[in-house]
Amino acid sequence: MRRGNWKIRIIIGLAIVAFAFWKKCANTEINPYTGKEQVISMTSEEEIAIGLQSAPQMAQQHGGLYQDQRMQDYVDMVGGKLINNSMAKDTPYQYEFHLLADPNAINAFALPGGQIFITYALYSKLENEDQLAGVLGHEIGHVLGRHSAERIANSEFWQTVSQGASVGADAGGLVAGIGKNVLLGNGRGDELESDDLGVLFMIKAGYDPNEMVGVMEILKSAAGPNRVPEFQSTHPDPDNRMDKIRESIEKYRNQE
Repeated sequence: MRRGNWKIRIIIGLAIVAFAFWKKCANTEINPYTGKEQVISMTSEEEIAIGLQSAPQMAQQHGGLYQDQRMQDYVDMVGGKLINNSMAKDTPYQYEFHLLADPNAINAFALPGGQIFITYALYSKLENEDQLAGVLGHEIGHVLGRHSAERIANSEFWQTVSQGASVGADAGGLVAGIGKNVLLGNGRGDELESDDLGVLFMIKAGYDPNEMVGVMEILKSAAGPNRVPEFQSTHPDPDNRMDKIRESIEKYRNQE
């Protein structure tokens, strides 16, 4: 009887794992903005809804919005210029730019669907409009790259595989750990892709893309010998990013 139960558990576990892989294949599509093959389990409308729902909480975690309408208007102007001069304007996403009050966390990030944030701590270190365009262009790249949606889909996949492994062999913890490593690994590629798209958006909007290298210099300097700013912590090393950014600049300049 116990042996029969063990066999049933194995069959159920394998069925769950097989379903996870089938669903992953069914949800694989080509990103129309980057040409990259991705696993996406939600529509753009769902991405927008998640971003709008999460935006107030994200702002609250960073001290709310910075109370200077002139500065917010400036961020909106630069963001709008990037959107209106690139393929971003032809997407269904609802772009909104938020200057956060946080004076300590050197950070910028994007939620699914177009909600984009930059902290005052980072904003105050930027030296010119082109550098602000570089930061915002990078975050717009995350939205078009659908990086959050891809991570969500991958997380769902590994959770299902973990469930199947738990049923069949009680090895869910091991598989879940593998999934976490996969997600973290993908993040660095996302950052480089967003840098590349940011360079393109800057050029299209008439900004100097070399100033994105300047942003990397600022992040590197802010980190100091020991401290790692939040914006840098999950990103590739600034020196590596600078090299890739220069390659992107040369690539897009040659296409003009």
